[in-house]
Amino acid sequence: MRKIYYAIIFGLISHTAGAISVNMDEPTVIKADKIEYDLKTETIKTTGKTEISNKSGQKMTLVDSYITKNGTDLSAGDIQIWLGPHVYLESDSITKSDDLTVAKHATFTACKDCDSFGEAWEISARRIKHNLADHMLYFYSMLFYVYDVPVMWLPYFDMPDPSVKHKTGFLTPSLESTNKMGTQINIPFYLYISDTHDVTATFSYLTAENPLFQLEHRLNGDHSQFRTRGSFTHNREGKNRWHVFNDDIVELGENARATMFLNRTSDKTYLQKYGFYDGQPYLDSGAKLELFGQSGYMIADAHIFQELRSQSNHIPVPAGNILPNIRGTYQTSPLFASTYATFMGDVLGISGDDFASQRLIGEARITSPWTIWGGNRITASVATRYDIYNFHNTEMIDGEEYSGLKNRFLPNGYLEWGLPLFRPSDTWTQVIEPRARLTVMQHIKDSQYAASSDSAGALLSDATLFSSNRFAGLDLWENGTFADYGLRWSAFNQDGEIVEAFLGQTYDFIKRDDTDPNSGFHDGQSDYVGRVGYNNMEWLNFYTRFRLSQEKLSLRHIETNAVVGNSRNFVNVGHIWSKQFDDLLTPTESIHEVMGGIGFAITERWSVRWNAIYNVTNTHWQQHSGALYYEHPCYYLSFGYRRDGTIKEDYEGTTTFQFRFGISVDGEHY
Repeated sequence: MRKIYYAIIFGLISHTAGAISVNMDEPTVIKADKIEYDLKTETIKTTGKTEISNKSGQKMTLVDSYITKNGTDLSAGDIQIWLGPHVYLESDSITKSDDLTVAKHATFTACKDCDSFGEAWEISARRIKHNLADHMLYFYSMLFYVYDVPVMWLPYFDMPDPSVKHKTGFLTPSLESTNKMGTQINIPFYLYISDTHDVTATFSYLTAENPLFQLEHRLNGDHSQFRTRGSFTHNREGKNRWHVFNDDIVELGENARATMFLNRTSDKTYLQKYGFYDGQPYLDSGAKLELFGQSGYMIADAHIFQELRSQSNHIPVPAGNILPNIRGTYQTSPLFASTYATFMGDVLGISGDDFASQRLIGEARITSPWTIWGGNRITASVATRYDIYNFHNTEMIDGEEYSGLKNRFLPNGYLEWGLPLFRPSDTWTQVIEPRARLTVMQHIKDSQYAASSDSAGALLSDATLFSSNRFAGLDLWENGTFADYGLRWSAFNQDGEIVEAFLGQTYDFIKRDDTDPNSGFHDGQSDYVGRVGYNNMEWLNFYTRFRLSQEKLSLRHIETNAVVGNSRNFVNVGHIWSKQFDDLLTPTESIHEVMGGIGFAITERWSVRWNAIYNVTNTHWQQHSGALYYEHPCYYLSFGYRRDGTIKEDYEGTTTFQFRFGISVDGEHY
């Protein structure tokens, strides 16, 4: 149990009394006023001041020592031991016999000479025993000092030594306070079952709410891993509230893997109120089976969703559960030159309240990439796809319910051209690449059948250009013939600096079906999309992607992220703005959020960090948090807060204060 720092002390004593002795695996040097070696008993006796050191830099000084072969027995007085630059132990005397080591009037610190004010912390004990047989440390009359001021005394304390990785017992409690549930004291208990199997149970006492019980279970097999976290409370309103998060992975040989996951909660606001919320819009439970091959891949999965968001016309929510989804791909070796074939199959079932649908898709594609004279890159591809749907009481796009079969035949192909042009130099190497693609598809009446589907809609961006299907999912079919074109410029130098810019557009040759007016697609020319980025690999990383109106070049959408500084002194800024329309002519409230963070070092050891998300549209802080940190070579502490500004159903944002303190030994936190 590494969180308890006392374990360091007599791991060193035993190590010194045994491993640091003459028979260490690494070279060891003994210096003394007088050294006597008994060939018959193979023992060493030193007189006067003695120094024992090894190659690792560990050093022990003592007076009048007696050491047997392999360090099984040792006795000495005035012991001083250096395990590292600042890890120090001294004792009036140490005796070791077989598995038992006893140190009398011992003092230990991991902060020797770290501070001009004195030792940041140290421990003294009248007597300390280490039993190698049961790997236990026993402290008698232990006193803990901070800068030479005694702060805690215990008459007796025992704990496992550093060689023990797991030990059943209580862990260090933690403390936090919120404005809704008062002070929360967490008392964790660790249960060791085996080296690969353990449980942590936590009892949380809250001053303004009923107790909270938490459980975390971990199990590792030779080819499997099982993780479960959960909590439960019966609150003062008489309601049972809970959550369970489970993730299991089983490796089924080199080419298969099974995954099971369960994520459920009692209601929409429980995770936020009790601090288990990570911003997830919904919870997903189900299972997945993956099969891998040298040229193919298949996955079968099922999902059952639990919605956590408040319903909104601007938020796509999971419509029904996926039971199941089976899809696979296979790519052949080159048929000739670099030409290859790809086969794809997909089976999807969606079920909800009194409705269901099943989908079967099969696609075959041949792709032929070529590099010809002048560095021109040409790629030609043709494909055919066939869809079969079976609907039961399913709401269709026109709002009517339908039961029965539907099918569609979807041939398509594309021809793509690109020409990367390089201009190397001693300073910057520049690359400019024009690129264009013509995609030809059959224009059909039903680009999408059902309102409930795997397609979340259309949103034009630089990432969706040069794709056969620019929509999310497969149910919504990209209808008709269109062309994508754009220009990318980039430059890089030997110092690792990279700068990039891209601007592109798509053009529809056939009148589009009704599309979300905020998507960026129009009849004919779409909006312009692009990105700009710069990274000097040291103190600046900037990236932004945007969309401009194709008529007036006015800004319609922009996402920006920038990080300036290093790990201790930095500023990061994120920003998203998107103009929203109810229809092509009627604007509504825009999406506008700003995210930011700052960190700066006040001194070498004191630092501050703060971050926030602000909804500009609603003039509302979604969340913000900050903390003051102190990092000492021998200990650390922090005091911070977290404010959640969410208002949802019966939940109104909370403010939580947290205080942390711990001991550091050679950079390790305990």
